[in-house]
Amino acid sequence: MRLNLGNNNPKGHIPSSMGSLIWLGSLHLRNNHLSGDIPLLLKNCPNIVVLDLSENAFTGNIPAWMGPFNGKLIQTPGEEYEVLGLMVLVLHSNKFNGSIPLELCHLDALQILDLGNNNLSGTIPRCFSNFSHMVRQSNSGSPFPLHNDLYFDPESTNIATLVMKGVEYEYEKTLGLVAGLDLSSNELSGGIPVEITGLHGFIFLNLSNNHLQGEIPVKIGALTTLESLDLSMNRLSGSIPQGTQIQSFSPLSFIGNPKLYGVPLTGGSGEDGKPKGPDKHDEEDNGWIDMKWFYLGIPWGFMVGFWAILVPLAFKRTCRHAYFLFLDEMKYYKLLGWFLNM
Repeated sequence: MRLNLGNNNPKGHIPSSMGSLIWLGSLHLRNNHLSGDIPLLLKNCPNIVVLDLSENAFTGNIPAWMGPFNGKLIQTPGEEYEVLGLMVLVLHSNKFNGSIPLELCHLDALQILDLGNNNLSGTIPRCFSNFSHMVRQSNSGSPFPLHNDLYFDPESTNIATLVMKGVEYEYEKTLGLVAGLDLSSNELSGGIPVEITGLHGFIFLNLSNNHLQGEIPVKIGALTTLESLDLSMNRLSGSIPQGTQIQSFSPLSFIGNPKLYGVPLTGGSGEDGKPKGPDKHDEEDNGWIDMKWFYLGIPWGFMVGFWAILVPLAFKRTCRHAYFLFLDEMKYYKLLGWFLNM
C-alpha cells in the first residue's frame, strides 16, 4: 500500500493512527508543514520500503529505532513472504540535529539515503559500508519492488523525489537503478571515510557544505558509476585523486576548499601532484628576451624622437620661431631665479 500526502500543506504532527497501517509500504509526506519528532508509532509499520518526509519542519534527533527497518522473513498461517526492508529514506530539508545514529547502518537494503539540509553534526559513520544494496551495480530497469504480490498490486511502482545540484529529479520506473548518499548542508566534521568508497553502486554522492577536512580518499576514483559528485564548500586539502574519472566533473564539484588542488581545479600539476609553479629556466629565458627587446628599442626610440623634433624645425618657420622664443624665455627665468637666490 502506498500513501502519498505530499504537497498538501497539512500542519502539526504525524497522527498516531498512522502507526496502525501495518501493511504500509510507501509513505510520502514531503513538502508540507509537519513538525515535531518522527513518532515512535511508525515503528509498527515494518513493511515500509520508501519513507519520504522531506521539506517539512521535523525536529529532534533522527530516531535510532529506524535501524530495525531491515529485511526479514515473516511467516503467517499458510503464508510466507519476505520484507525487503527500508530502501529509500529521504529526510532532506528539515531541522534534525544531533549525530547520525549508527543504527541506520543496520539498513542493509538501503539504496538511497538523503539527510541533506539539516543541522546534523558529528562524523560520517564508517559503518555506512554495510549498505550492501549500494555496493551492487544495478542493470535492471524493473519497477521498484513493493513486497509480496499477495498484499500489494504487482503493477504498482514507487516514486521518489531527489535533489541533485539544487535541481529536483523525480524517479519512478527507474527508481530501482538509483543509489546514492546526500549529507549536504549540515555541520558534519572529520574526514571522508574511505569505507564509503566501497559502495560501487553510487549514482550520486553529495557531501557539500559541511566542515569535512583531510584528503579525498584515492579509492573514490573506483566509483565508476558515479554521475553526480559534489564535495564543494568544505575544508578538504591535498590533491584531487588523479587518473580517475572524477577529473571529468566540473570544478564546481570541488570549489570552496582553499587547500585543495589538482585537476579540474587547476590547469595542471607537477610530479608531486601540486600545482606547477613557473619554471626557473623559463623565467630566465623570458627575462633575457625582455632585455633583448629593450636594448633593440633604444636606437629606434632615439631616431624617432630626434626626427620628431628636427623635421618640424627644418621645414616650418612658425615652429622655429616658437622654439627659439621658448629658449629665450627659459634663459630669462633662469637668470631671474639666480638673482633672487643671491
